[in-house]
This record gives sequence, structure tokens and C-alpha cells, in this order.
Amino acid sequence: MTEVLRRGRGSLAFSFLVQGAAFALLVTRIPAIQDQYGISDGLLPVFLAAVPILAGVGSVCTEKLVKRVRPSRVLRWSQPVVLLALLGVGAGGSLWQAALALGAFGLAVGALDASMNMLGVSLQRAYGRSIMLGFHAAYSLGGIVGASLAWVGAHWELSLLVSYLPVVVLLLPAAFVGSRWYVDGESGAGEGAQGASGGPVVFKLLLPLCLVMTFAYIGDSTVSNWSAKYLQDVLGSSEQLSTVPYNVYMVMTLVGRALGDLGVRRFGAVVVVRFGAVVAALGFAVVAVAPGPWVGMLGFTLLGLGLCVIVPQTFAAAGRLFPNASDSAIARLNVFNYVGFLIGSPLVGALGDAWNYRGAMLVPMVLVLVTLVYARSFAPVADRYGDGHERPRTADVGRGSNGL
Repeated sequence: MTEVLRRGRGSLAFSFLVQGAAFALLVTRIPAIQDQYGISDGLLPVFLAAVPILAGVGSVCTEKLVKRVRPSRVLRWSQPVVLLALLGVGAGGSLWQAALALGAFGLAVGALDASMNMLGVSLQRAYGRSIMLGFHAAYSLGGIVGASLAWVGAHWELSLLVSYLPVVVLLLPAAFVGSRWYVDGESGAGEGAQGASGGPVVFKLLLPLCLVMTFAYIGDSTVSNWSAKYLQDVLGSSEQLSTVPYNVYMVMTLVGRALGDLGVRRFGAVVVVRFGAVVAALGFAVVAVAPGPWVGMLGFTLLGLGLCVIVPQTFAAAGRLFPNASDSAIARLNVFNYVGFLIGSPLVGALGDAWNYRGAMLVPMVLVLVTLVYARSFAPVADRYGDGHERPRTADVGRGSNGL
């Protein structure tokens, strides 16, 4: 069983990496996609909003699907669809083809994100120690690789098809072969599954984690959509320098997630999430008051280090809250990934236009700080005090030394 778990962990980490690369290749080439299909500036937001909306639909459908099919099967077949849809985006030439390819991408991404995190939570339960951040570190690494490949394609003025085809040809069979070693857990998503409260999974119990997920992705989408514009237009950087903050942000998410599991094992999830929220809020504050681009860069660096730990721990907390229905809980929670993504960019843009962009940065700062209010939701259910702190457990000393 030890070897089975190790292979399952490795294959799932590779799946996260592939997804990070595919998503980065799509979002970083949006200007090229717009030019290839002749999508107007007025119509572009409709296409961009459709992807997370359909991803939310895909996540909801996955909750229903895993009542009959194991999450590993959903992941095994949704990942190839994502990669083929990415290739379809690069190969088309008409608006209807763009709509079809992006629609397929969105639906498949929702199923992929939900099933990946289902398997991650069940594997963490089998290991008996925190490993969830490591999976998301693989996603960050894939994002860095995908963004770098996208830069190469843009720099050499390669067509989208030429940029995407080698990646898909390489990753699609590798991901499919790797899917042979996925490991399903014992958590159920079936009818009547009981959560930690002794009743079925209900939205009210999951609401604090849904809010945390939304706030984290509002912060993340603020960085991905506005960091370059903010550095150039507000802080007076060069166009070349304005491309650096998001890369720094992604590198710091990789570093934070690579080290985050050690922090959870040593200090507990509550402390790690609180630390992440405070560091992220500090990052937004530094960005808001930065006198120049280099101080602004420091703020985006702090944002990467702080925000990166929150989302993986939110999925893990949902699994602990509903140990017998974690698949359903994770599928519902995953929808709020896309809610935050949809809200974040328009919110900051509207506030920036109506007020100013420095002030707009304070809004996601406040929302991230609200995570502190819900920090108790990240403690193991059986080990919570009234203040949300985790009770020390001597049985956990040396946990993981059983060979898993």
C-alpha cells in the first residue's frame, strides 16, 4: 500500500503540473487569441467570463457524477479534454470555433479542478499528514513553465497552434499514462453522506470556507489582471519591468507551497492560514502606498507568499469538516474559486476608475483579512477550542513515520 500511495501522489502532482501549464498557456496568450479570432474589446469580457462560469457548471456536475463514478475516472478523462480544448483554441479561426473550444475548456476545467482536489484531500487523509500544499506547488510550477513557453511563443511571434501543439503532444499521453496510478480515497459523495456535524453536507456549514476561497481568488485575480497595469500606470515603471511582478508572484507561490506542508505539520493549519492572510494583507498595503515600482514589486512578492497557502488549506479543511462526504464538499467549494475570479478583476477595475487604483488595492486587502475571522474553520474538527486553536495531540508526534 505504501508504494501505491507514493505512485498515486506522484501521478496526481504531475496532473496538477499539467493543469497549471495548460491554464497559463491560455490566459497569458489572451491578446493573441483576441487577434486570431477578431474578438472586439467589447466582446472579449464575455468570452473571458464564460470560461469561469462554465467551470463552475463543470464543478457542480462533477459533484453529481462522483456519486456514480470515482473521481479518478473523472480526472483521467477531463484532463485530455482540457488539453485538446486548448489545442482547439489555437487551431480555430471563426468566432463559433473559439466559443466551442473555450466552452469545452471551461466545462472540463471545472471537472478537472474538482476531481484533482478530491483526490488530493483523500490522499492527504491516507498519508495522515499535510501534503496538499505540495500538489498546489506542482500547479504553480506548471504555471511558471506554461507562462515561460507562452513568452517564447509571443517573443518569436509563433502562431497559437505552433505554440500549443508541441505541449499537447508531449503532455497529453504523459498525463493519460500517469492516470493509471491515481488513488481514490474512501470518502463518499453519495446520498445521505454524513459530515462532521452528523448531518448531510449543507451550504451553511461550508459557508465560511466558501467565503475564504472567494476572498483568496479575488486577491489572486487582482494580481494576475492588474499587477502589470498598476506598476506601469500608477508606479511609473517601464513596460518591460511591468511584466515582472506576476512572474515574481508565481515564483513566491511555488516557494510558499513547497514549504507550506512543513509549516502545517509543525504549527497547524490555523496558524499557517492566519500567517498567510496577514502577509497577503501586508502585501496589498505595500502595493497601495508604494512610492515606486521596486517597492511595489516587494508588495507583489509578499502577496505570492501569503495567498499561496490559503486555497490548498481551504480544500483540506472542507475534507476534514465532512470526512464522509468530502467529494461533495470539495465540488461545492470549488465553485467559489470561479466566483472570486469573476468578481476580483471587475471589482478592482471599477474602483480604480471611480476612485483610484491605490485605494482599489485596499479592498482585496480587507477581504483577505476577513479570513482571520474564519480561521477556526481550518482546525481539525475534534480538536477545536472555542477560540479556534488546535489542541496539541501527542499522538501526532512523529506522525508519518509509519512508512506512508
